[in-house]
Amino acid sequence: MARPWYLPDVPGTFTFTATLWTTGTDAAWYMATLPQDISDEIEARYAGPKRGFGAVRVKVTVGRSRWETSIFPDGRFEAYVLPVKRGVREAEGLEEGAPFPVALEVPDLN
Repeated sequence: MARPWYLPDVPGTFTFTATLWTTGTDAAWYMATLPQDISDEIEARYAGPKRGFGAVRVKVTVGRSRWETSIFPDGRFEAYVLPVKRGVREAEGLEEGAPFPVALEVPDLN
């Protein structure tokens, strides 16, 4: 069962439901794809000067877990992808293929 989560409704904050997937390699990365409309808005408003691989720094809340990471553009999906680390997956009981709520904040870059 998902734990309650909350992030204020402020500019640069996005909430959505994501599905966990893996890269399927020996050193598998677990990812969630951002919705197309949110990816487009982040690209238009926040991508600015490109970081490595076109990354955008974000703060993420899933259940009671909160962490800072970067999202990365993925040409296959034409959307950003969010890496989800093992500690979060275990703490929140996330399983591959199962939907879960995400709150994502892009810190003010100005």
